[in-house]
Amino acid sequence: MSESTPPPATTPSQTVGPFFALPGGVLWDDGPDVVAEGTPGAVQLTGRLTDGNGDPIPDGMLEIWQADAQGRFDHPDDPRPETSAWQGFGRCPTDADGRFWFRTVKPGPLPTPDGRTEAPHIDVTVLARGMLNRVVTRIYFDDEPEANAADPVLSTVDPQRRGTLIAAAGEHGYRFDIRVQGDDETVFFAV
Repeated sequence: MSESTPPPATTPSQTVGPFFALPGGVLWDDGPDVVAEGTPGAVQLTGRLTDGNGDPIPDGMLEIWQADAQGRFDHPDDPRPETSAWQGFGRCPTDADGRFWFRTVKPGPLPTPDGRTEAPHIDVTVLARGMLNRVVTRIYFDDEPEANAADPVLSTVDPQRRGTLIAAAGEHGYRFDIRVQGDDETVFFAV
């Protein structure tokens, strides 16, 4: 390369993203609206994504997927004969303070293949700077203590760490913060 030739620009294959805001990035047309504003039973799920120091992650992306209010998915593996047109998916980038939000409905309990019941929960994928792979967690609800106590997945989590998976009910919905490492790191699952 001559001195007058500028070096090539860094490409996505040469660095860790995220590239959420680039044209053709991974943004979702419906964004954080799993349900439309005014949907009966709609709640707001809000929170902050932070790093191991507790500093906000301003360039993260969260995806959620969940059952509908009756605990159904529109999926052929759902064994119940009733169908659902429920999409149950949302995607939200974090803002400069690491905040995110979703408008959704609280999901219903789900049957397991062995006849037990999973507590109402929302599955979450977190993508952020410096993370080569996504991490996955779940959001359970503090107003479901009996269902949470019987949940076959939550019961496998160390009791001292279960609180990192519980969203707190508030006036307009639920609050759930995610910490990707360090003290009070959110529990993540190998999927």
